[in-house]
Amino acid sequence: MPISPDFPKDPYVILPPAIRWYPGEKVSTPETANTLMPPLVSKIRQGVHEWRADGYQACSATTKALLLHWFDQSHEIEQLDGTTREFRYYFAQREAIEAAIWLYEVEGAKDPYSLMKYDSTGRVARGMFAEDWCRYVMKLATGVGKTKVLSLLMAWSYFHKLYESDSDLSTNFLLIAPNIIVLDRLKDDFEGLRIFKTDPVLPANGYGGRNWRDDFQVRVHIQDEVGQVSTTGNLFLTNIHRIYDGSAAPSLADADLTSYFLGPKPTGKTTDRGIDLGDVVRTLNDLVIFNDEAHHIHDPSLAWFHAIEDLSQRLRQKGSKLSAQFDVTATPRHDNGAVFVETVCSYPLVEAIRQGIVKTPVLPDEASRSKLIEHPSDSVAERFADHIKLGYLEWKKYHDELAPAGKKAILFVMTTVTQESDDVAQYMRREFPDLAESILVIHTNSKGDISEKSTRKAADELERLRAASRSIDDPSSPYKVVISVLMLREGWDVQNVVAMVGLRPFNASSNILPEQTLGRGLRRMFRDDPGLPEYVSIVGTPAFLDFVEGIRSEGVELGQVPMGPGTEPLGPLVIEIDSANPKKDVHGLDIEMPILSPRIERQTKDFGDIDPASMDRLALKIRQFTEQEQREIVFRELDTEEVTWMTNLGQDITPIPQALIAYFVNGIMRHLHSVGGQEILFGKMKAYITEYLFEMPVDLNDPNIVRNLSDSATRTALHDAFIKEINSLRILPAGTTSVVGQIRFSDIRPFETARRNYFFSVKSIFDKVVCDNDDELLFATFLEHKAQDVVSFIKNQVRNKFFCIEYFKSSGDMGDYFPDFIVKSTDGSIWIVETKGAEDVDALPKWDRLKLWCKDASAVDPAGRTFRPLYVLHDKFKRQSLSSFAELVSLFENAQPTR
Repeated sequence: MPISPDFPKDPYVILPPAIRWYPGEKVSTPETANTLMPPLVSKIRQGVHEWRADGYQACSATTKALLLHWFDQSHEIEQLDGTTREFRYYFAQREAIEAAIWLYEVEGAKDPYSLMKYDSTGRVARGMFAEDWCRYVMKLATGVGKTKVLSLLMAWSYFHKLYESDSDLSTNFLLIAPNIIVLDRLKDDFEGLRIFKTDPVLPANGYGGRNWRDDFQVRVHIQDEVGQVSTTGNLFLTNIHRIYDGSAAPSLADADLTSYFLGPKPTGKTTDRGIDLGDVVRTLNDLVIFNDEAHHIHDPSLAWFHAIEDLSQRLRQKGSKLSAQFDVTATPRHDNGAVFVETVCSYPLVEAIRQGIVKTPVLPDEASRSKLIEHPSDSVAERFADHIKLGYLEWKKYHDELAPAGKKAILFVMTTVTQESDDVAQYMRREFPDLAESILVIHTNSKGDISEKSTRKAADELERLRAASRSIDDPSSPYKVVISVLMLREGWDVQNVVAMVGLRPFNASSNILPEQTLGRGLRRMFRDDPGLPEYVSIVGTPAFLDFVEGIRSEGVELGQVPMGPGTEPLGPLVIEIDSANPKKDVHGLDIEMPILSPRIERQTKDFGDIDPASMDRLALKIRQFTEQEQREIVFRELDTEEVTWMTNLGQDITPIPQALIAYFVNGIMRHLHSVGGQEILFGKMKAYITEYLFEMPVDLNDPNIVRNLSDSATRTALHDAFIKEINSLRILPAGTTSVVGQIRFSDIRPFETARRNYFFSVKSIFDKVVCDNDDELLFATFLEHKAQDVVSFIKNQVRNKFFCIEYFKSSGDMGDYFPDFIVKSTDGSIWIVETKGAEDVDALPKWDRLKLWCKDASAVDPAGRTFRPLYVLHDKFKRQSLSSFAELVSLFENAQPTR
């Protein structure tokens, strides 16, 4: 069943269970349902949804604090250039975390028997579970960001074990990769705890009265590079071959019972290369295991499964147990196609495509396929020359489109045997000279993996391929084509694949799934912008396309589009300066704009100007709480008044007022989107609370005062008082402003935008004019074709922040205003045009600020130009038949927003 057209495209919104993709009645036979819908997911999904809506009740204070920090707060991530961007976790990632936590902590479903009650099919039996420990499998489509899920689960386990006295989780983690290639990818995220520093995994110190970042003490051990191993706080990152020693677990039947009664021998030197990491891990008293690409554990007879089983048994011999096993994979299936029964959440590919988390795969339409002829030849390259050429043409048009933006397009070709890979490579080097030095051939084994044998030749080849795979997306890498037997397995997940050519007929016996094949090309180039559609073209033999189309059973709708000569690429448009067009005088079309010093600004130094004595004295009443109530710290959301979390500090912990003040300060910093100055604001707030917040001066070491501070009304009043004071410190000079720089539009680098209707313009320095909607496109067409008194114009780009003006929002906060068009008329005037359909609440503040900016710019512009604002109403404009920009000005010269 295809996904509902009402399914949200926003990957961050909460998805109610009722709208999730489901196979549908037509395919819900016992045989097909067992391969498409994990039997436990439906009930677990409903339970998690209700728990979330209820505010995460019945869990520990630690868990609730972390969930609210991760998913209910805004996060600003600092970029390499010093700027910040908003960061949010996808709902798919959130649901996976919530499902694991709900089952483990709220429901206590930590063994197969406990999980069986969530079966919605009536067909789950105990024998379907190979393990007897706690194991949760999370199905997350390729490209969703499984590593981020792993990092959050690690943080939850660590802090739960650290802060909750009855926790049976662990601060020791074993993260297993299926091969050395995936290990390299995980190493990039976890070495030096990088992901915990770059993502908002760890709350700030002071949040909830805890020192989260100071308390997160974890040492990372990668493969053979094992440092000092303590009893707590270890993250072992390895591939499975370093864990499984091949030996059976000790038993009473052994001739030597030493290992059975005393446990494994202690580890010796841990810094020697070639160490048995399995022995090191077995010395720990508690452990949580994480499996990336966990579909490799599809058979309990495999060494992978036995390695984990051995670790579980060794822990039990010590009177402990394996705390949990968390598996993530896009395809949790056995060789017979059945879904792992342990799967507790499912975010399938069909949902990831709809929400723009991954690329949309498209196939050639019937007209394009009919042109593909299989030629009689012993050479696979000659036999499928048409298919290879079509793949090349698809790659070529994406390459030409994306090259100006600095993005390199990649083509994947999949063959049957290694000799065919070499044959295709030789053919492509001969037929497509532009690719002659850009082809990477990868010989895999029958499972699609690179051999990791220890021979010198194999090791050298593996290292070469590892290096090539890590850098293939980089424009400096020479490779633009990858040719491989089967398809590349996990770890070869490059982002810039735009076309894939399949020259082999996959079948059921290959144990390869369509999603695994497509997965090599689904990762996005523009990962921070799911709203920018991306596509990957799938080309191949009829047998290959039939195989790929098997994914329709999972709801994925594969679009069919024209391919070949004369067709346009899908996905983002790249806009660039049209400097190569001989018909354009780029210099004459260029528009320069002065950059003015802000009329409105709020700087970090403003915090130092806050005078607590001059602020409004709130004189709040001091409530008297009981001794028990004084040990309860309660926080509510400002907007909803819902309790976000509550913790009872118990009799052994004294509330720390500094931690509460730090929490208030961090909330204000998030509200203001400010970076730096927390220590200044902390001092001002502490002074204000002590002297002016309550009806009398207070002692912050008084537990009753600390409890008053956590009260919702007090928190709201304190927050509003400081926001009001900080806003009052914004500067609005009465005099003129000054020029601090210039915007020259011809200096703008190529940029990407969503593919919409556009036209080629002779009045714009850019090669294409792309507008946000049809009304703007109509207006731009008027400027291009009818307004002869227009020399040039620019469609201002919000995404790329061409030209913006700071302004006061109606809420009192600061914002950035991006007018729609910049027009240069024949009399030399520069018009800043705002085109409007429905007015928003900030239409009038924006217009007032634009008028002031134009007045300032005209007064101080070094070239003596005049800048004028114009407010154009779409409905009125569309009813007119105008032939010049002057007529437009006459029609709208007195127009302005009504609110």
